[in-house]
Amino acid sequence: MKKFIADIIEAVSEQFQYRELLWQMTRRDIIIRYKQAAMGFGWAVFMPLINTAVFSIIFTQVAKIDTPVAYPVYAYCGLLFWNFFSSSLRFSVTSLVSNINLVTKIYFPREIFPFSAVIVCLIDAFVGAVVLVVLMMYYHIGVGPSILLFPVVLLVHVAFTAAIALIIAMANLFYRDVKYVFEFVLSIWMYLTPILYPLEEINEKYRLAFQLNPMTYIIDAYHNVLLLNKPPEPISFVLTTIVSLGLFVVCWQIFHRTEFKFAENI
Repeated sequence: MKKFIADIIEAVSEQFQYRELLWQMTRRDIIIRYKQAAMGFGWAVFMPLINTAVFSIIFTQVAKIDTPVAYPVYAYCGLLFWNFFSSSLRFSVTSLVSNINLVTKIYFPREIFPFSAVIVCLIDAFVGAVVLVVLMMYYHIGVGPSILLFPVVLLVHVAFTAAIALIIAMANLFYRDVKYVFEFVLSIWMYLTPILYPLEEINEKYRLAFQLNPMTYIIDAYHNVLLLNKPPEPISFVLTTIVSLGLFVVCWQIFHRTEFKFAENI
């Protein structure tokens, strides 16, 4: 246990020491991603908006689903934060192999690469949140005291995302097929997360698979605090918080202990 705590303290200390490098990497990734994109940050809004339009037609005209607020704003909210999660992982999985020269020649905490990918996608999510605000105003959905819990939900979400990002970035460095397998896993994961409909709409015999998914309660928490003016479901969200923070600490420690092997496996 003492070694575990010492490793975590060392990892946090190094991350603080190299915080300027993290900022520079994040800045570089933002510039590279949008330098030649005509829409710039508009892409952060475009995809969830198009998906919302498509699913709104399907679930309001073809196969109607009851949601506690107007369906377009409910769907956009779920898609916005799911896209943050999925985009973070897609960029993280290749973040080490895409920076081979830096990984092999210079010493610094390598977790900077997946962390940078998560931060860039978080910035995208904040840009996309502008549309969410507009939709809430259009559908006359006000915010209440529960909005104060939004930073807590976001913290849990970021911790869970960063934990998975660390593991898949490291795994893809050792086994290059991971990025292809993970695309398939991510697609299945999306269908096992109630992004576009409430958990209550799912058939009882399939609900357990959704309930074992931490993203179920994270997305549900966003819907609650932003759209429904109520706190997240207490027991489920507390358990999700414990799992997310615990997983983040464990994954960071595994990554930190293993990074000395990175150069020899490239």
